[in-house]
Amino acid sequence: MTDVSFVDGLVRFIFVAVLITAAFLLSTRSLPSLLRTYQLQSLLLAMLAVVFSFVEGSAVLLWIAILTVVSKVLVIPYFIGEIQERISIRRDLEFHYLAPASSILVSIALIIGVYLSLGNILSSAYAKVEPIFFIGAVIGISLMLMGMLVIFSRTKAITKVLGFLSMENGVLLFGICVTELPFIIEVMIMIDLIILILLTTILTVGIDSTIEAYNEKVRQYSLWTVREEDAP
Repeated sequence: MTDVSFVDGLVRFIFVAVLITAAFLLSTRSLPSLLRTYQLQSLLLAMLAVVFSFVEGSAVLLWIAILTVVSKVLVIPYFIGEIQERISIRRDLEFHYLAPASSILVSIALIIGVYLSLGNILSSAYAKVEPIFFIGAVIGISLMLMGMLVIFSRTKAITKVLGFLSMENGVLLFGICVTELPFIIEVMIMIDLIILILLTTILTVGIDSTIEAYNEKVRQYSLWTVREEDAP
């Protein structure tokens, strides 16, 4: 028989750990550390899906956990790691608009805002919502918004990709806690993410740049190609 108090404590621990990983994604400057943080965040979500699958007896959640480990913990980080090795850059030192400390403060404000807003929405939609699922929904939406902050505040394209992937983790967490995502939808999301990483691999000529610098590199490369074709 499942110990309810143990499961509740484990789930709350995973929620706190997920928030910590999101904070690291906002503040960490080391690209390898950012990648490991994303892997840990994805692994935590897989663990959460496994816990809920045993509690609820849901095979769909178990398959989602397996898919999350394969794609987000193994395959996608492998491609991003290959990109990071190719560009030979290990740190993302520049920030746009928000410094790490400011990003953390904005994140705290967002979490509080989501908690208050979602409390009113769910209380009107459902007669009774279990606290553990309510907290999961709040953290899921907060994780999506914190992923948007990563995209907004970081300069390197590879870091922005990690922010997008963190946003998708927030969608997954919200789906696990509020409404079970159909397995086929999660498969489609995984395919989209893998395609994104493959496209990013192809575009490694500018993956270490800002958007403006990337456009300049593409123009320079196009001019160089034209000259090579015109050369006798």
